[in-house]
Amino acid sequence: QDIEKKIVETRQRFTNELLQDSTEKYDSRDVERLQNDDALVENYLTWRLYVVDDALKMIDESLQWRKEFGVNDLTESVIPRWMFETGAVFLHGYDKEGNKLFWFKVKLHVKDPKTVLDKKKYVAFWLERYAKKEPGMPLTVVFDMTESGISNIDMDFVRYIINCFKVYYPKFLSKMIIVDMPWIMNAAWKIVKSWLGPEAISKLRFASKSEVQGFIGPEYLPPHMGGTDPFTYSYPPLPDDDFQICDNGPVVSEDETESRDADAESKDTLESSLNSSSFNSENTLQPADEEKDDCPLTEHVIASHQITFHHLNICPSEELSFGSVETERKSLIILSNVAKNQVAFKVRTTAPEKYRVKPSSSCCDPGASVDIVVSLHGGSQASPQDRFLVMAAEMENAGSQELAQFWKEVPRSKVVEHRLRCHVLESAGAPVSPLRDSPVETPASGQQDLSTVLMRVMACNCRLEQKLNTCLWVQKVLTVLVLVLLMLNLLCLYLLGTSAQPS
Repeated sequence: QDIEKKIVETRQRFTNELLQDSTEKYDSRDVERLQNDDALVENYLTWRLYVVDDALKMIDESLQWRKEFGVNDLTESVIPRWMFETGAVFLHGYDKEGNKLFWFKVKLHVKDPKTVLDKKKYVAFWLERYAKKEPGMPLTVVFDMTESGISNIDMDFVRYIINCFKVYYPKFLSKMIIVDMPWIMNAAWKIVKSWLGPEAISKLRFASKSEVQGFIGPEYLPPHMGGTDPFTYSYPPLPDDDFQICDNGPVVSEDETESRDADAESKDTLESSLNSSSFNSENTLQPADEEKDDCPLTEHVIASHQITFHHLNICPSEELSFGSVETERKSLIILSNVAKNQVAFKVRTTAPEKYRVKPSSSCCDPGASVDIVVSLHGGSQASPQDRFLVMAAEMENAGSQELAQFWKEVPRSKVVEHRLRCHVLESAGAPVSPLRDSPVETPASGQQDLSTVLMRVMACNCRLEQKLNTCLWVQKVLTVLVLVLLMLNLLCLYLLGTSAQPS
C-alpha cells in the first residue's frame, strides 16, 4: 500500500510540476507509459530509495534524454551500418544467474568526436531493443578489455554508458564485469567509480580471464577468456540469440513431411515477431516421441497465476519449472481460448535440443482448453537461460484451410506472442514425490499432483469468471430492456386511459 501511494504521488507530482512546465519536453509515448505502467514508476522509486523528489529528477532527466535521442524511433536504418559491422557492442549469451550479457569489445572502440552521437544512439538502440523484449529482466554488462589501451578509452562515452544504467534505465543493471583490465588504466577506472554512485559501485566486478568464469559459464565465454563459445559476431543478422527460436516439433497435420516443409516456409512470415533473421535448421527439434512415458507427470508452477494475452489465457504466466529428478523433468502449460473463433498456437524454445513439446502446434476451439506438456529430453538439464515462446493467431475461417497453410499465410500483424522463462528447481536430498500424498484419483496413476489440480482449478475459475461476467452483462441488458418495456407499457396505459375519458 505504501508503494502504491508513492506511485500515485509520483504521477500526480509529475503531472503538476513537470508536465505543466512544457508539454514539448517529453515524447508523448513516454508520458503515456509512465502514467500507465506501475512497474516503471516503481523502478524509478526503488532506484532512488523511494524518495519521490529524487525519483522525479531521475524521471525528468530520463524522459528528456529519450526524446533528445529519439529512443522510441531508433531502428537499424537510423544507425550507420558500419557500427553494426564492427561488433564493438552486442547482446549475446547469459551469466550464471540467467541474466543476458551486454558485451563491449573495448579494443574495437576508437575515440572520434564526429561519431560519438551515433555511438551513443547505438548503445541506446540495443538497450531499448532488449527492454521491449524482456521487460523487467536485468542485464550484465561485460567490458572485454583484452588487448585494449589508453587510445581505446573514451571517458565521455564511458560516462554515458554508466548514465544509461544509473538514470535512463533504472534497475536494469545486474552487474558490470571489467575483464582483463590493463594496470595502466587503474587511474581511469578510479574516476569511473566516482561516477557510479553507491548503488552501482556494489554491482562493479573486476576479473581476470580465469576469474570471469566465476560469473559466466564457459559455454558463453569466448576462447580467449578460457571459454568454449563458438559464437563469432557477424552482421547481418543481429546476433540476438535469445530470439532465434526454432520450431519445437512438427505442425499437426496428416502429412508430417508436408507439414515440416510448410512450416519452414512460414518462418519468414513469423520472423518479424521474433525479431530474428535466421533459423538454424540443424538445431530444430525432431518430432516429439509418442511412446508412453514411464515416469509420472509432475507439473511444477512457480508463477501459477495466469495471464490473458489477446486470444488466450496462459497458465502459468511467467515461468516453467524443471528439476534434476525424474518427477521434475516435465512441466505443463494450459491454454484457454477466450476468443469467438478457433485460435492456432505454436510453442517454441531457445533450446530446442533439450525439450519436447506435446503438442508443439495445434488449435484450440472457443471456450476450450489445451494442456501442453513440456519435458526435458534425454539427459538434458534445464537452465535459467532457456526461454519459451507461445505464438497465437485467431483463425477466422478455421474450416477453410489446414493449420500448416494457415501459418504460412497469416499476416504478421495478427500473430501475437508471450514469453515464459525457465526456473530451475533446487533438489535437496532424496526427493519425495508430492503425488504420494495427493487425495485426487486418476485412472493412470490413482494420484495427481496437487499443483496440477490447483492450476486447472485456476484456469477453470477464470473461464467461469468470464462466463459470469458475460451473464451479468446480459442480465444488465435484459434488465434495461425490461424497464424500457415497462415504461412503454405504462405510457400506453396512460394514453389509453386519457383517450377513454369523456370530453
